[in-house]
Amino acid sequence: MKAIAYNNFGNTDVLQISEQAKPSVQSNQVLVRVKAFSINPMDWKIRKGEMKLMSGSKFPKNTGADFAGIIEDTGSSVNGFKIGDEVFGVVKNLMKEGASSEYVAVPSYLVWKKPEKISFSQAASIPVVGTAAVTAIEKMGKINPQTTILVNGATGGFGTFLLQLLKQYGADVTAVTSSKGIEYAEKWGANKVIDYTKENVLLQKTTYDIVIDLSGKMGYKNAKAIMNTKSLFLNPTPQPIEIPLSLLKNLFTAKKHVVVLSSPGTNYTNILLNAVKKGVDIEVHKVFSFEQYIEAYQYAEKGGYIGKIAIEI
Repeated sequence: MKAIAYNNFGNTDVLQISEQAKPSVQSNQVLVRVKAFSINPMDWKIRKGEMKLMSGSKFPKNTGADFAGIIEDTGSSVNGFKIGDEVFGVVKNLMKEGASSEYVAVPSYLVWKKPEKISFSQAASIPVVGTAAVTAIEKMGKINPQTTILVNGATGGFGTFLLQLLKQYGADVTAVTSSKGIEYAEKWGANKVIDYTKENVLLQKTTYDIVIDLSGKMGYKNAKAIMNTKSLFLNPTPQPIEIPLSLLKNLFTAKKHVVVLSSPGTNYTNILLNAVKKGVDIEVHKVFSFEQYIEAYQYAEKGGYIGKIAIEI
């Protein structure tokens, strides 16, 4: 089978289409013929070697984590799925496995039946960012209409889900996005939208109970200027060193730095599937073909788009 892989850390030029053995299923696994997979910032962080403490340095590595496709085989102990089912899912080890191939074999508890009304590209865009959004809301604690929340970088894939899920809590949400993201942020439930091309959110006088930096560009040090005395800074894109340091520093400040680490699972996905049933918007900005993989990753890494980028096979 064909797979997108790389043999050393680096930029998009290290990516290549390689020929790999088609995986066989273990008793608890399903074999999925991949129709689409999505691109996440984690993909290039791993590829560039920024996460090597967790990803390791064993090559070759495939890229990608979440996917959607059609079940082609099931293990002997698998229940609830059959050959021909349309599903979406995620690889077991997000740091060391990849979904960018014609077939993937994963434990059956990491796949879910694809809702009929969404495309394979939309389904492949759910697990990583959707789970991260649900996890972030858990980290926020008790949310009510008086809770003021700033979402920085609000209209990427993560923000797509976060804004729409936060809407059900009635929190007072301010979204920071580009001019072209204003309409989406308002549609997804933001009470106020700040266009970062026209206004520096760090220079305003408003402060917040919760600041979540989806862009990874603000940082806790800068965010403290717009945080209330007792408040949270949620960081879903931490550098490895920030994980232990945040725990230590939180002992001495009321402005907490909370690292958001998420792992897709059934509990989270059930929440997301219920949201899809209720009509949550899954915005896929652009879909590339398998052969356009270099262009797809270059485009994704530039940022500035609304929603997710997906690759179809």
